[in-house]
Amino acid sequence: MLAKKIEDALNQQIKIEAESSQVYLAMASWAETEGLNGTAAFLYMHSDEERMHMMKLVKFVNERGGKAEIPMLAQPPKSWSGIQEVFESLLEHETKVTAEINNVVDICLSEKDYTTHNFMQWYVSEQIEEEALARTILDKLSLIGNDKGGLYLFDRDLEGMHSLEEEA
Repeated sequence: MLAKKIEDALNQQIKIEAESSQVYLAMASWAETEGLNGTAAFLYMHSDEERMHMMKLVKFVNERGGKAEIPMLAQPPKSWSGIQEVFESLLEHETKVTAEINNVVDICLSEKDYTTHNFMQWYVSEQIEEEALARTILDKLSLIGNDKGGLYLFDRDLEGMHSLEEEA
């Protein structure tokens, strides 16, 4: 049985993962309407991943005798000034998610809930990958600068990344 403090923390994390999915979905939709189809495909895939992260938490809470709460979500942003801002927002969002996951892990340790702590280690590892990916993308965008040809190739490369991850 989950302690109330752990259940509350996990339900908060469910909301955070749901918000992540919605924000990335909004980013994907914006990118698609800007002709950035590779970026859109990449972000649609990440939106789906975040939803999967949420579902994993929902099932865990329910299986441990808690009650997962499906949250109401705020409207995500509708537009960005450009692709650089999209990925800067994405990195900023991921660093906040990392802090929240670390908070859940801290609560698990203080409550001596080692089962949930063990479960949360997957999220800790996932966040390392998410932040590294966002930083790598921002580094590439920095190299491209205002070069439209570079942006075209970058967008095409992201579409290729999406295809490779779908096959995996």
